[in-house]
Amino acid sequence: MVDSLTEIRAGDRFAFGANWSSFIALVDEGRIDVVTRSLQQALGVDRLTGKSFVDIGCGSGLFSLAAHRLGAQVYSFDFDPDSVAATAALRRRFAPDSGWTVAAGSILDPATTAALGRFDVVYSWGVLHHTGQLWPALAATVDLVAPGGALFVSIYNDQGMASRQWRRVKRLYNRSGRLGRLLLVGLSALYLGRRRPLRIVRAMLRPGRRPVRSAPVPRTRGMSRRHDLVDWVGGYPFEVAKPEEVFRFVHERGFDLRYLTTCGAGIGCNEYVFQRRGRPARQDP
Repeated sequence: MVDSLTEIRAGDRFAFGANWSSFIALVDEGRIDVVTRSLQQALGVDRLTGKSFVDIGCGSGLFSLAAHRLGAQVYSFDFDPDSVAATAALRRRFAPDSGWTVAAGSILDPATTAALGRFDVVYSWGVLHHTGQLWPALAATVDLVAPGGALFVSIYNDQGMASRQWRRVKRLYNRSGRLGRLLLVGLSALYLGRRRPLRIVRAMLRPGRRPVRSAPVPRTRGMSRRHDLVDWVGGYPFEVAKPEEVFRFVHERGFDLRYLTTCGAGIGCNEYVFQRRGRPARQDP
């Protein structure tokens, strides 16, 4: 298996870890609280005490931290060494004395997955579609879920032609120099934000109404708009799937859908929480 740094240097992979390493300086208790609540909502739980939790492609480690705060025994791993370092740095800062494990590994590496065992909660948000082998990666992820356990994944929505166009942008970004990348990010920001000025103009034209400036609303996943934008434009490899494809693939492997949030016709991810059929292992008192 080719390592991530070799792929990054060849222009075949976005430097996800470098982006996350820049992001973690922004993490504070406010962001952690937002992320923790979003995890509780999706999983339908107040606590994860006594549960095992694996974060596949942990990135910044922010959701691993949230799971740790909820009482889970956490194992985080990533293919990108900078992501591993970012997660380890976040652990040192917010959970220095915990049993939270951070390691290097790939969901596509049988040696990695064979050593993991099974978990009560398997989490992989916005990762599997960046492996270059979405369906084998999802199959390996599914195998890590214990009977009665939860699978929480998000996968980019298939927009047809628009997705293929974005794939070209992402590939070009990773094959470009610094100025080319800045230009692509700037143009993408203008394109993605093209409706916002129109909303402001329409508000100004409404009699008796003025656009009101409000305080920034925390993003539901605690992310940074700037880092999200760079991740979106550069995020390559890039694969997509329709919700029915993901549902069918996981359902046939013994899971029932418990939670679904789609991005509609947008460019984002569809979120799924599945539960594996079967009884969970008995927890010792």
